[in-house]
Amino acid sequence: MSNELKNPARRTLFKAIGAATAAGATASLLPGCGNDPRDGEENLGFAEIPHALDDQHHLPADYSADVLLRWGDPIIAGAGPFDPATLTAAEQERRFGYNNDFIAFMPLDSEAAPGEGERHSQSRSSERGLLCVNHEYTQPHLMFSGYNDEYSATRGVSASHVAIEQAACGHAIVEVEKTANGWQPILESPYNRRITLNTAMDIVGPAAGDRRLQTSADPSGQRVFGTVGNCAGGKTPWGTVLIAEEGFGGAFQGDPDNIADPLEAKNHHAFGIAPDNRNWGDHDHRFDIGVEPNEPNRFGWMVEFDPYDPTSRPRKLTNLGRFEHEGFTLVSKPDQPIVAYGGADDEHQFVYRYVSKNTYRPEAYAHNRDLLTEGTLFAARFDEDGSGRWLPLVFGEGPLTGDNGFRNQADVMIDVRRAAALLGATPMDRPEDVETNPVNDCTYVMLTKNKKRKADDIDAANPRARNSMGHVLEIVPPGKYGARDHAADTFKWNTFLLGGNPNAENPAERGAYGQQSPGAISAHGWFANPDNVAFDPAGNMWVATDGCESFGFHDGLWAMATEGEMRAAPRHFFGCPQGAEVCGPEFTPDGKTLFVAVQHPADGGDSTFDKPMHRWPDNDPALPPRPSVLAIYREDGKPVGS
Repeated sequence: MSNELKNPARRTLFKAIGAATAAGATASLLPGCGNDPRDGEENLGFAEIPHALDDQHHLPADYSADVLLRWGDPIIAGAGPFDPATLTAAEQERRFGYNNDFIAFMPLDSEAAPGEGERHSQSRSSERGLLCVNHEYTQPHLMFSGYNDEYSATRGVSASHVAIEQAACGHAIVEVEKTANGWQPILESPYNRRITLNTAMDIVGPAAGDRRLQTSADPSGQRVFGTVGNCAGGKTPWGTVLIAEEGFGGAFQGDPDNIADPLEAKNHHAFGIAPDNRNWGDHDHRFDIGVEPNEPNRFGWMVEFDPYDPTSRPRKLTNLGRFEHEGFTLVSKPDQPIVAYGGADDEHQFVYRYVSKNTYRPEAYAHNRDLLTEGTLFAARFDEDGSGRWLPLVFGEGPLTGDNGFRNQADVMIDVRRAAALLGATPMDRPEDVETNPVNDCTYVMLTKNKKRKADDIDAANPRARNSMGHVLEIVPPGKYGARDHAADTFKWNTFLLGGNPNAENPAERGAYGQQSPGAISAHGWFANPDNVAFDPAGNMWVATDGCESFGFHDGLWAMATEGEMRAAPRHFFGCPQGAEVCGPEFTPDGKTLFVAVQHPADGGDSTFDKPMHRWPDNDPALPPRPSVLAIYREDGKPVGS
């Protein structure tokens, strides 16, 4: 997913990566997670779409998409038509935010009341629910008139525009319903609300109250306003939603070298805080580290909230560590610990796993709400022989002591990336979404790219120098197919696929897709830069990309089996309009609707609000391009992809 707050120029063309031999690139491509009783069964029957690059989205024949929610659409009853010229921060608080990302569909039980989260979430309703959507970051040059380019729109932005930006970040909860006229939002729903940079949140876990989280506005270090950089997320079986704080560093301005504590200065540098970042701190001084040097430590966490209780207060879970979170996704089995997987979205960062202290009990709501506050965070080491180990991030163990600048467990969680490096975790090629296939019970890591990896720095898990195309790893915990022990400290791993064109003439541009021969992948089936992943009810993998335009075609969605003869053989299902990436693929429980978030349409080149590349999805000369959520379905009512 995008990280614009940290690096406004990230959408430049990639440079060529170093060549990797065909043998080296495919050495760790192994048969797979286990023996699937449906081995060889073909369950993806849609007609593949071609690579393209234009101003519209694309789907296979016999599929339709409803534009369900767009930036500026009212989600609270009483908000009028969208007019960006007259938009205020107060109005934006009542409307769908900008750059939609992660999506969680949370079912609604018609017989359950607000607050009965577990009952709602276990209802399996697929035609009525709450759509919970992240709003990752803002782009003033595409939101407002008068900015000539992307960089100028991060400097000297007016107080009123900054306030609108802050109101457009965060999260939206919207009740939606499938009707005879397609999917529709319900504006009168009591569940609808926005979570923004003005929303009060509790801080819980080992870092709560620590002096490094204390500010002049909150000397207790236990309460913070808002969330930003909200990328991917996760869902819990007790009916709450997890949202990640990823590119938060770019929201802060100031010179870290002016901070008295050298470790804190290094911490701020590591997250991209700099004097020439966007100028929010001019108008909201908590984003100026010269005024509030501890404020950045209150961001970079996972946030948990209850969508079924509109009066509930979100909370930041410091037990899940502080880094550029892509998200955390849960594996929950009765009477076993909760296990959550996540990635740190930056070059040479790490894959993480959390294991709860206590076990999950399906009918014990109050008990389950504490499972993400008491447990242990681990970082992954991927060994050359295809084995791996989870390394515990616990103060006092190994190098995590005062000798290396750690005072307590709060320090370990605040500086968890430094702690993981000291333990010997494997630096990865930008680990983004990490999710477990509910059918085969194996876990998949999306590694988007790493242009910083040098030829003398490659390893079995990251086999390409200047990896511009990305790859996907498969983690196989101990146990049997569909019943694996995710709490075990060891695992096996293999390379599921390497992004790129398997038929490219240049070896450095070739991809490798499982055990498939290059000719088995169609001219449109290959992709690059895997970012998000979802699994349909049949266990097929759906990969969303971020970076295919660098290879001449749109970003989109590719679907593939994870086992059998068609393992790792992608088929192209969805294409974005130019300048956009697709995020947050999410299926309804019955698999008949697929929600996707189309982020930053018309971004790139000289495109601005006044002169956009195009005006998707409205194609209205009076409206700018708008990030939007689509509801995709087969016109005959059968499951998506079948």
